[in-house]
Amino acid sequence: MILPRTGIGVDVHAYAPENDPQPLWLGGLFWAGERGLAGHSDGDCVAHAAADALFSACGIGDLGTHFGTDRPEFAGASGVKLLGEAARIVRTAGFEIGNVAVQFVANRPKFGPRREESQRVLSAAAGAAVSVTATTSDGLGFTGRGEGISAVATALVYPVPASPQGDGS
Repeated sequence: MILPRTGIGVDVHAYAPENDPQPLWLGGLFWAGERGLAGHSDGDCVAHAAADALFSACGIGDLGTHFGTDRPEFAGASGVKLLGEAARIVRTAGFEIGNVAVQFVANRPKFGPRREESQRVLSAAAGAAVSVTATTSDGLGFTGRGEGISAVATALVYPVPASPQGDGS
């Protein structure tokens, strides 16, 4: 019997300082006119949480293990690129992705009108269904004060049995 495995990923980014503005990338999309997030890569906490949930489900480390700040080649990297690379790593480790669900917490941007677009972009990167929801924290905590954005993701993966020949085919 093949049992699925689940993982959880969390990512948090503060807004970039006003004296060092950054573009906002969230859910794989550019949000014109919105204040961007600070980070080693593009700060897309939705894509980052999704990647982290995949790693968690497989027990193969976390976002920092694979794309940490000690890896200069990932400085400024797109969250979509990181999610695609995470999916590749997961598959190389012998797993297939069932789905990923992400919820982010922020006052802005208004996500509903672009939800389907975001889900298409992230699903294409992961090669599996990615759903995204958004909520606010009713003015509480750092997200409520408008200091940053947080995201929580869950992922379902399942091990791919090796072929009888042992060559993966």
